Amino acid sequence: MKNWSQLASDESIQKTKTSLTVEGVEVFVVENAEEARRKVLEILPKGAEVMTISSQTLEAAGITKEINKSGNYNSVKAKLMKMDRATQGVKMQKLGAAPDWTLGSVHAVSADGHVFIASNTGSQLGVYAYASPHVIWVVGSQKIVKNWDEGIRRVYEYSLPKESERQRGLGNAKGSNIGKLLIFNNEFRPGRITMIIVKENLGF
Repeated sequence: MKNWSQLASDESIQKTKTSLTVEGVEVFVVENAEEARRKVLEILPKGAEVMTISSQTLEAAGITKEINKSGNYNSVKAKLMKMDRATQGVKMQKLGAAPDWTLGSVHAVSADGHVFIASNTGSQLGVYAYASPHVIWVVGSQKIVKNWDEGIRRVYEYSLPKESERQRGLGNAKGSNIGKLLIFNNEFRPGRITMIIVKENLGF
């Protein structure tokens, strides 16, 4: 079985960067999680409206805490956490539907320029695909795969089992599920999407 947690080579990272750039994604390559955190904060304007998508990568890099708890940003997630889904569900859905900035990660990136994001509910897919005018993806280089087929395999053979294991640890006996899958091929608005590739094993 393929080792889906193995870091990509510098050659593979460069090929991926070139392919994504052609497809309209701005790409930065950094050495570690701390550099990734600094790059995100360098890009984000202070006081900006920001939505952090649930992500083990952002958690590991300290980005989620910085955005949602530092007071330096207008955190959509912080607002959502104070709301009652039973009585304000529609309002919450609208609030998170089109933030000015969205931060998150992905489950696989192919060296020929495709990005794969799986979701149980699909809540983050709309903002990634179109609605958010600014998207930043922080991606550990172990998520780089050769092509489309390997991207799909990584999602189902590695990311899903890992997330299911995490969910069961949180008390969700059923684990996780891929209800929806977004495959990004290109972006028609230059500068909308930024990917920060990290030469560390972050997230899954």
